[in-house]
Amino acid sequence: MAELQKTLSFNVILLITINSIMGTGIFFLPAMGAKIAGPMSIFSWLILSVIAIYIAMCFGELASMFPKSGGIYEFCKQAYGSFTSFIVGWMTLIAGNITIAMLVVGAVRYLNPSMPSILKISISLLFILAFNYMAFSGMKTSAVMLVAFAMITTGTLISLIIPGVTSINFSNFTPFFTHSFSKVFIAIFFIAETFFGWETATFLAEETKNPQKVIPKALVYGTIIIAIICLLFIFTALGTIPWQEFASSKAPLTDLSFQHFGSTGRQIFTILVYLSIIGSVAGWIVSAPRLILALAKDKLFITQCAKIHPTKNTPHIAILFQTILTSILVIVGAGSYETLLEILLPLVLVVYSLTLLSLVVLRIKKPELERPYKAPLGKFGPLIPIIIMLSLMGYWLLNVEGAVHILKIGLSFIVFGIPIYFLLLFHYDPDAILKINNVFAYFNLLLENITLPKSIRKEILTEFKEYIKEKKVFEYGAGVGTLTLHLAEAVGPKGEIYATDLSQKNIHILEKRIKKRGFNHVKLIHDEHHVSRIHPEIKYVDMIFSVGMMGYMQNIKQIISDMRDILPENGRILFVEYVDFFWFMPNVEWLSNNETIERLFRECGFSVRVERKKSLFWNYVFVYGIKSDENVPFI
Repeated sequence: MAELQKTLSFNVILLITINSIMGTGIFFLPAMGAKIAGPMSIFSWLILSVIAIYIAMCFGELASMFPKSGGIYEFCKQAYGSFTSFIVGWMTLIAGNITIAMLVVGAVRYLNPSMPSILKISISLLFILAFNYMAFSGMKTSAVMLVAFAMITTGTLISLIIPGVTSINFSNFTPFFTHSFSKVFIAIFFIAETFFGWETATFLAEETKNPQKVIPKALVYGTIIIAIICLLFIFTALGTIPWQEFASSKAPLTDLSFQHFGSTGRQIFTILVYLSIIGSVAGWIVSAPRLILALAKDKLFITQCAKIHPTKNTPHIAILFQTILTSILVIVGAGSYETLLEILLPLVLVVYSLTLLSLVVLRIKKPELERPYKAPLGKFGPLIPIIIMLSLMGYWLLNVEGAVHILKIGLSFIVFGIPIYFLLLFHYDPDAILKINNVFAYFNLLLENITLPKSIRKEILTEFKEYIKEKKVFEYGAGVGTLTLHLAEAVGPKGEIYATDLSQKNIHILEKRIKKRGFNHVKLIHDEHHVSRIHPEIKYVDMIFSVGMMGYMQNIKQIISDMRDILPENGRILFVEYVDFFWFMPNVEWLSNNETIERLFRECGFSVRVERKKSLFWNYVFVYGIKSDENVPFI
């Protein structure tokens, strides 16, 4: 089975971290900070740098404890459990893809700020397709590309800082206190994206050598380097160009390069900045599918996304999903960098708050866990940046026009994830399946003509009605008895029905229905281990029926083999399963392909015929089979 390969060294992961964290923030947000707080925005960058370095330390401790590809999802899973960690993972997934969309839009805008939205969106989509293909191609190739982009980014900024030191005009800083101090905090909210991206390095942990030590060092050192570069750049930029002029610039680095190097320099730096932003896109596109991979491994996402390509050693299905989602977000954002940024900020602040809180929870909940790196003041220190981040978001909501509307858009993404969580949980988790069956037992009875229409029941019985007369029949997964009652009539009083189900309420309802019909030849068995075995009381039957259980079987081969053992030679089976639920719910992987189903049943001693039948809200898979040692299809 293909796995992720450990190929990344400290130097490589450090450069990838710098490249991914810096993003477009340093290219656009200094101007936004100056617009909000004037020269006082330097305070915003200084305060933000201190906060960011401490957050990096907290992420470092968490990464040293759980060096897995899920990153912050894994941290929250250990601290809070399944639901909260899924919401964090889902929000991060949305935020990551918004970031990718925002970076692409930002890169295109830097080339031509006046470009029409439709053209901007089209070019952005082309870049998304190209970089996702590169991510698919393999980590070694991706690492070389990301390191090159990181060197371009840092080199570009240093090339503007050095001449900026000699060009500083200190009169640009007077008057310095041009705005109320509250604007410093508003500016922090909007420039915070410059330091977003610590999770990027954590997603690459399973592909990093000695990740327990390397990832924390890369996070902390990378954030310190970025903080120094940002502070030097902001100071020299505002010292070179008056803040009013700098604040109105749509491409501040391009304008700054013109001040230092003239029109030729502006052309060169326009290309360099463009490449730097594109490099940040590449960093996110390479790392983000690892989060999808981790969710899929825990069956909290489409399980097919857990696949690793056999030759590329990349999560190729996750990369495909990311391509589709990012493309949608580019279109939804209408190619607007500012719109995407405002949707992103509250999502990320909530995610980071929950992640930082997980460190406090784990210090209390699991103090015995090995921590190769420990953040200072880990038991209460993370609460300080949490309070600051939530306060910033609250201040933004109260003081920025349209903030509530933007927040609603972000919340809609989160709310959409909640039903997906429960659908996936009920689809894959045996305990959840038991709970949902108990809760909805009477509801299932009410809707049985919809969930298993009479036409489907008739089709199930038609082929075997004569065969099962006066025989012993086993129904694996009886539910509320929708099919059981028909089987009892078909076998007659001289036959016998064994019906098992994992839900006590289902069995209780079915027992009442059987007594009402006067059937004395139906034996009901409540089996809480139903999805992983055949009940030991069932020793011999002539035929087995099952509806809606194949997707829930926890050890499909073992269960089918056990069924073979209780059937006579040429004994029959008929399985019916719901697939393509509501046209978007993922199928259990092996049910998606007829050949896979046939091969699995053949390996367990059955010859089968597989048919698919269409319905309104879902489709059905019929598996007709006969116990046979011969490797021939069942007709």
